[in-house]
Amino acid sequence: MVTLDDDLQNPPEEIPKLLACLSEGFDVVYGTPETLQHQAVRNLASWTTKLALQAIMGAETARKVSAFRAFRTSVRESFADYRSPFVNLDVLFTWGTNRFGSVAVKHRPREQGRSGYNFRRLFTHALNMITGFSTIPLQIATFVGFTFTLFGFGVLLYVLGRYVVLGSSVPGFPFLASLIAILGGAQLFALGVMGEYLARIHFRTMDRPPYFVGSTTRPPNTQRKGPCP
Repeated sequence: MVTLDDDLQNPPEEIPKLLACLSEGFDVVYGTPETLQHQAVRNLASWTTKLALQAIMGAETARKVSAFRAFRTSVRESFADYRSPFVNLDVLFTWGTNRFGSVAVKHRPREQGRSGYNFRRLFTHALNMITGFSTIPLQIATFVGFTFTLFGFGVLLYVLGRYVVLGSSVPGFPFLASLIAILGGAQLFALGVMGEYLARIHFRTMDRPPYFVGSTTRPPNTQRKGPCP
């Protein structure tokens, strides 16, 4: 299957390049533009989106993704039961394969109309990808909470040690600051843990298969000789 945008900035004449690369053992091949024919702001937004996609896919090829792609029809079966209203094919491809490739293709200037994607929409798209297909924000919250908790305990140990050694400290403030850091960090850490459980429920609703059978091999026909034992 081949997909491309209807503005034809990627000429259909480049499709054989994708198919040739696909025949080399890849399951998904992206047509990476040799030179993007967009404005600087649009290029920056696209770069931000690809960084978010790379964090989700965990593949270097994510920086080369585009709407001009070819993929094997069998990969589609890995997300046939996906029912979420938000769809991102590039993320869904990772459900069925990790063999991604890319090839340089021509990218023409847009002849008519204007693109419906601006910086705000692409940034929102990247945010939707991160929150819809990964637990990165939750993991960040958990890490920040754990860090603040350790920092609070460190401040508390410093205050107590200073009081024991020097016998003086700023009255009330260091102890109060350490407690605030500990409690605030503990709250963020607890929210992150609860979020991890919610994320598992969220991913379960996607009906992502635990495994995907890409192909099957039928054993050769054998003729039985004699009765079964």
